[in-house]
Formats: sequence, C-alpha cells, structure tokens
Amino acid sequence: MVALAANLVIAVAKAVGGVVAHSPALLSEAAHSVADSFNEIFLLAALHRSRRPADRRHPFGYGKERFFWSLLAAVGIFVMGGCFSVFQGVEALRSGENEDFLGYVVGLIVLGVALLAEGASLLRALQQVRKQGGGLSALRDPALRTVVAEDGTAVLGVTLAMLGMALHMITGQVVWEASASLAIGALLVYVAYRLGRDARDQLIGEAADPELSARIGNLLRAQPEIDSVEALFTMKMGLDSMLVAARIDLAPGLDSERVEEVSVRIKRSIAHTVPEADQIFLDVTDRPAEEARQSPAATGERGGA
Repeated sequence: MVALAANLVIAVAKAVGGVVAHSPALLSEAAHSVADSFNEIFLLAALHRSRRPADRRHPFGYGKERFFWSLLAAVGIFVMGGCFSVFQGVEALRSGENEDFLGYVVGLIVLGVALLAEGASLLRALQQVRKQGGGLSALRDPALRTVVAEDGTAVLGVTLAMLGMALHMITGQVVWEASASLAIGALLVYVAYRLGRDARDQLIGEAADPELSARIGNLLRAQPEIDSVEALFTMKMGLDSMLVAARIDLAPGLDSERVEEVSVRIKRSIAHTVPEADQIFLDVTDRPAEEARQSPAATGERGGA
C-alpha cells in the first residue's frame, strides 16, 4: 500500500514535469512509475486471492496465485517501463531537442521529490524484510521480492535520470539524457527478466530448498521401519505450503495395521520438522527381491528380521 501510494503520486508528478520540461528521461521515469503502480495492484490482488482456502476445484489451495500475479507484474515492468524508456531514449537521440532552463529546474525538482518518496518506500520494504527474518528467506515471498526490486530499481532509475538531466543542462548535449533513458530501460528489462524467471520457475513447479529436502530425506532414512527411500519429490505450492511425495520401501514383516501406524507417525514427523509441508504423500513400494535381500533390515544391520 505504501509503494502504491508513492508510485501514483510520483507518476503524475513525473508525467507533468516531463511534458513541461520535454525531458525523455523524466517521461521514462513516469512510465516506470505507472508500471510500478499497476504492479502494486497486481500484487495486492495476489495477496488477497492466494489466501483463499482450498476447494473442490483447487484441492491444493490458491497459493500459486502469488506466483501468477508476480509474473504479470514482471511483464508490466518489461512492457510499460523498459520498452517505453528505450523508445524515449531513441526518440530523444533522433529529434535532438533541447530544454529551456525552466524545464531543467522543473525536472530536477520533480526527480528530487521522487527520490525522497521512492527512498521512503524502499526503506519501508526493507523494514518488512527484516520483520520477516531478513536475508533471502524473507525474499521468498514473491510480492515482497517484487516490491523491493521495484523500489530499488526506482531509486537507481531516478538517480540516473537526474544525472542525465544535469549533464544535459551543463553540456547542452541531449545525448546524456537520452543515454540515461536507455540505461533506465535496460535496467527495467533486466529486473523484469529476473522477476519473470523466478515466477516462471515457481509456477511450473519449483522444488523446495535443497536444505529442506535434505532434512526430509534424512528424517525418512532414520526411521527403522523404512528400508530405503527410492524417490523424494517436493514442490512449493505457495508461500507457506509445500507438497512432499516419497516413494519408500518398508522393512519386511510389517502387517497392514503396522504400515498404517508407521505412515501416520512419519507424516507427523515431517510436518513437525518442516511446518510448510502441509501435503504429504507416502507411496509404499517393493524393491526387486535380490535388492531386498541385501537391505539393512534383511541382513540385520539395523535390527531387522
């Protein structure tokens, strides 16, 4: 909400200042802020829709809505921000228009105010990161990660626009401001690519962090009733939701009632060790007879029969 309010005010100020000053860098920054404003709306929709409970049509819940709307936000940054900024830079180089002194003053004042607002929004986002534990673990939330990336890019983009406009005013060469616009466009395209790639990986089914997968695998192998773990699959279903599916070979001699008891206990152990694992499936399978005869349970190495 803080980022949305800041971007809406800044977008209007930059657009008015860009028209008055005939500044390509300022108009590029206006496009950047418009893109960011739409993206905040996308992310607010993601936060609201991803919290809906599971139903018959979506039995695993709506957690992946965050990833979908984050992907749309990345596309918005690319199209509305990056492409428009590059277009403005090319147009400035082609036309070679100069600004008057009033235009420079208006543009620099608008950019100065934008820098303060964007900086305040970035600080608020970083406070949220610290509140959620700090580091990469806090940035696993795609909505928060996108806001931090947008605000950080906005601060850098405004700085580039101010530098380009100042050099244009000093030298009288529009190439400086056009270059700043092109640099802002390239920066936005890169950020959009990184955010879009992360959202794509999560949408198509990204595995859990290796450390979490290793903890689950070690827990399964430590169970005396499990002879071997044939396969372990994990997939992030949302910010705090994860699917775990394991194909296990149980020690020989367990009756059906004992198998059910062991399965329930193992699932509870996994859920206790990894709270995000709210969907756990165990597939009991048989290994070939020759391999089973060499297993720890069969040879007595782990107390088996």
